[in-house]
Amino acid sequence: MDNIYRSIYGYGESEVIINRSRFIGYAMPIQSEEEALDFIEKIKEKHRDATHNVYAYVYGRNSNIQRFSDDGEPSGTAGIPALEVIKKEDLRNVVVVVTRYFGGVKLGSGGLIRAYTKGAKIGLEAGIILDRVLHTKYKVRLDYTAYGIVENYLMGKGYIIDDVIYDDAVNMFVYVRFSDEDYFKNIITDLTSGDVSIEFVEQKHLPIKDGKLY
Repeated sequence: MDNIYRSIYGYGESEVIINRSRFIGYAMPIQSEEEALDFIEKIKEKHRDATHNVYAYVYGRNSNIQRFSDDGEPSGTAGIPALEVIKKEDLRNVVVVVTRYFGGVKLGSGGLIRAYTKGAKIGLEAGIILDRVLHTKYKVRLDYTAYGIVENYLMGKGYIIDDVIYDDAVNMFVYVRFSDEDYFKNIITDLTSGDVSIEFVEQKHLPIKDGKLY
């Protein structure tokens, strides 16, 4: 499992008119190739009357699954340009669909490449490009007397406190960057003089933009 990869936050949709043709860019993060195919089918169903529904997607740890379709446009003028936008942004686990409604003016090969590049780009940007960073969620159980100093430290250092549950002790649920796990455990142990329980809960990639949880 990679510690970090670039993707998008969520569903994106935007459109542009180029020489009377309407291009609608759609984008979606995916967790499987099946999700990509389902998304493509939904857009095709939504725009059954469109001239073309071009798609491209990249999935896998090493971007090992890469697929595209020109959907009737001249070979190399639609699906590959959309795929190249994903690759140039170094994105993974993402699908784009660019829907075109022909406006009566032919664009030529160069014009099509530029148009589908633009359509894919605006769709991805609408989905918010960011990093997916691997974090480990820990349950930190500590005495009330140590809670204040630990909370102040975690907030001051930008740790993500997901939840706090109070019973006969304080239970803090904290997301820690995978690369910071050992340091985190050591500092919490020091701050509590060892009177603490730190339990693994789960691991997940969190959306991080400009160093903060998005």
